[in-house]
Formats: sequence, structure tokens, C-alpha cells
Amino acid sequence: MGSLLRQAQEMQRGLQRMQEELGQKRIEASAGGGVVTAVVSGQGELLRLSIRRDIVDPREVGALEDAVVAAVSAAQREAARVKQEQVERLTGGMVPPGYC
Repeated sequence: MGSLLRQAQEMQRGLQRMQEELGQKRIEASAGGGVVTAVVSGQGELLRLSIRRDIVDPREVGALEDAVVAAVSAAQREAARVKQEQVERLTGGMVPPGYC
């Protein structure tokens, strides 16, 4: 029983370290042929959004908005995938319910 408790505590510490590491990771995704680039943390937090100024046409704001959403969503999906991989590696494939 004590061994099981120790393992659970080690896993908890490992998950906390992993969360800190994910906070330091930077994941980038682009959309609209590189018009919009989003950078998120490994936890999915939007950190930076870049829009190529040389191609911005005021008449195409709707398309630009769509590209922004697509870039942010792609970066967040990649961050979620990276997080899932790290959790599975740390836990031996046993992901705690509701963790990812």
C-alpha cells in the first residue's frame, strides 16, 4: 500500500514538472498561406499573433479573421497533442480522468 502511495506521489510530482515544462514550450502554427501565424504555450495559451502587413486588404477582413481563428486553433490543437503525449509518456499511458 505504501508503495502505491509513493508511486502516486511521484506521478503527481512528475505531472507538476510537466505542466511547468509545457508552460515554457512554444508551438507555432500558420494559416492562410502564412498570412497569419499564432504562437501558443504548451498549455495552449495564445502568446503571440502575427499578421503579414504587406497583404492586408481592408476589403478582406472576413478572410483575415477566418485565418486568425484557423491559426490559433491549429496551434492550440498541436499544444494539446504535445501535452497528451507527455502525459502518456509520464504515466505509462494511464492518463488521469479529465487531465488532458
